[in-house]
Amino acid sequence: MRATATNARLLATALTLTLALGAGLPARAADDYTVDPAHTTVIFKIDHGGFASIYGRFNDVSGSFTVDPAASSSSRFVIAIKADSVDTGNDKRDGHLKSPDFFNVKQFPSIAFKSTAVAKDPQGLKVTGDLTLHGVTKPVSFVLTGGKVGEFPKGVQRTGYSAEISIKRSDFGMDKMIPAAGDEVVLLIGFEGTKS
Repeated sequence: MRATATNARLLATALTLTLALGAGLPARAADDYTVDPAHTTVIFKIDHGGFASIYGRFNDVSGSFTVDPAASSSSRFVIAIKADSVDTGNDKRDGHLKSPDFFNVKQFPSIAFKSTAVAKDPQGLKVTGDLTLHGVTKPVSFVLTGGKVGEFPKGVQRTGYSAEISIKRSDFGMDKMIPAAGDEVVLLIGFEGTKS
């Protein structure tokens, strides 16, 4: 009986000490990152009349993001794309995509995403936010996978994520040539950031 009481007191003391020490440790702060354009890719895929998928990319992407490991809801993501950086490897088609028939880059030079909510997900982070394309803003949700944190190059903290997002271009007022050019657009995104 005495041994049991002694053990209980020792356990209580150990728990109290552990909690006290834990309370004195600072929580890992949120980290701010600047998107690294050299290690960031935004690719899109669209059906061409049922024959094949046509791929393109945007060559000018910038942004910033904050990742809070202790509170995902405090994380945020802001991405900006210059619409006239669209590149499908065909100058004639790229010129058409920049025209009022599609991106209308003179009137709408920027494509932008700003998160409104971030939550933990079994695969990474569930992100909800506003996508502005062709002058129209719509809510989108997707899952970011990845999130590895390390140094590259040495002394520079870096992290990165990937995502796949499906949208309908008609939702953004881009309805020319449907169905010859598909309505659904799949965005394949990979981005890295360096700690600010």
